[in-house]
Amino acid sequence: MSRVSTGRTTGPTAAHALLRRLHDHGVRTVFGVVGREAASILFDEADGIEFVLTRHEFTAGVAADVLARISGRPQACWATLGPGMTNLSTGVATSVLDRSPVIALAAQSESHDIFPNDTHQCLDSVAVMRPLTKYAAELRRPDDITDLVDSAVAAAMTEPVGPGFLSLPVDLLGGAIDTSLPRPAARTPAKPLGAAEDGWQEAAHRAAELVGAARHPVLVVGAAAIRSGAVPAVRALAERLNLPVITTYNAKGVLPHGHELNYGAVTGYMDGILSFPALESLFGPADVVLTLGYDYAEDLRPSMWRRGGAKTTIRVSPTANPVPRVYRPDVDVVTDVLAFVEHLDRHTAGVAPKNAHDIAPLRERIAEFLADPRTYDDGMRVHQVIDSMNTVMAETAEAGEGTIVSDIGFFRHYGVLFARADQPFGFLTSAGCSSFGYGIPAAIGAQLARPGQPTFLIAGDGGFHSNSADLETIARLDLPIVTVVVNNDANGLIELYQNLGHRRSYDPAVKFTGVDFTALARANGVEAVRAGTREELLAALRKGTGLGRPFLIEVPVAYDFPAGGFGALSV
Repeated sequence: MSRVSTGRTTGPTAAHALLRRLHDHGVRTVFGVVGREAASILFDEADGIEFVLTRHEFTAGVAADVLARISGRPQACWATLGPGMTNLSTGVATSVLDRSPVIALAAQSESHDIFPNDTHQCLDSVAVMRPLTKYAAELRRPDDITDLVDSAVAAAMTEPVGPGFLSLPVDLLGGAIDTSLPRPAARTPAKPLGAAEDGWQEAAHRAAELVGAARHPVLVVGAAAIRSGAVPAVRALAERLNLPVITTYNAKGVLPHGHELNYGAVTGYMDGILSFPALESLFGPADVVLTLGYDYAEDLRPSMWRRGGAKTTIRVSPTANPVPRVYRPDVDVVTDVLAFVEHLDRHTAGVAPKNAHDIAPLRERIAEFLADPRTYDDGMRVHQVIDSMNTVMAETAEAGEGTIVSDIGFFRHYGVLFARADQPFGFLTSAGCSSFGYGIPAAIGAQLARPGQPTFLIAGDGGFHSNSADLETIARLDLPIVTVVVNNDANGLIELYQNLGHRRSYDPAVKFTGVDFTALARANGVEAVRAGTREELLAALRKGTGLGRPFLIEVPVAYDFPAGGFGALSV
């Protein structure tokens, strides 16, 4: 039988102090699912914080992750004790590998009854969460709650950014606090804090000399550059020196989609998808590769930029190099990315613009690929779907606005290559963790972060249905998200791997029976249609963006699995 605290506290409690301190740090939304700790916290104890009830704790974690990523500020998620906490853990893992300052909170058994694995619903929450977080602690006294929140935020906002976790025994959460204690001002960094090695300027001088002497330098930009506030400076530097900009999945949008120096985001699947030596085109002629805010977790591997001739590599990051075995740069500059870019700009003032290497054949191949006019009997192709989404995004979004969210699957790599992104984090996916089912909660977080902008979600049938219960959350919040479910009744990425490894597929491991996703959407309060051709899809997307409420489009698709071109995945 579940235990319920029957004590009543009439004055301010730890729950009041918790929510007030979160508010002090800029948190305005807590996503989550509440359990029996509802006897201790209602979530209306502090003005200015809204509780968003989700259908699953994973949704709460990812929605907080994306809201934190876009806003650059800490955001919070909540779970009840035991299985609620373990459900939340995948959302927490997503935020640690995708680098978002999430404050994850979970109830725990009463303080006198914490015997992990012996008490009802009691697990060692801190032990579970510690390997997944920057900070993990359990409340011991109600008066400690403010300090614990401060510690969690400080850790979360230090590069590499990531989640902090607090375990909250339900009796202490409802326990009285000493209101005479001072409440010091909350110190929330304006941007994440990083390391700066002594003498980094000397390494930066060497980097400036290398860039100045290079014939074909390229910038490889990761999400830490966005977090540092360096995007305008990176753009100005690239334009002044005529430097191509290549990005990780998460840094798409550092330069607008159509910018001449935007050479695109890189995925190891691109040569196979395009049946074209794209990686060689992007990196082959480069003689200096300057990585700005590069993060190995974002899945752009050093082996990809080593194509072609010998290269000098420069790493600029607010953290010490965590992966020297796979990336040992010739010059390593540990400092704030913005500080470095400003330094580089000053010390290359007399350098003439570079001759950016030509990728016209690659761009022609992409244009030809996206313009595919064919109609297929077995379903549309994903590149046709994304091209249609780009078309309608360009028609409906104001300049520099709009977000395309991608769930996880083979289609995600088409999104990395082709999806329109005209602003930082204008394309969102789980690059670090690749969390299946990411799409719905990420779209919720994106729409709440950018309420006046369109949000498009592309999801495969597998990942979408793994978390489709939170369609109801989208409907309840009346979020105008346009969802496109590309449905091939299979886990397509896994089928690709089967073919790569065995030259055949095994249906019991990848095939599903059909789901009517339009009926599912309607059952959850979301209007929906099915589109089988480009014309039908364009019409449906235009309708969806004009509704101002949730809308879902199911698109039957099929994949053509190329025989080769995926060698970059194995090195």
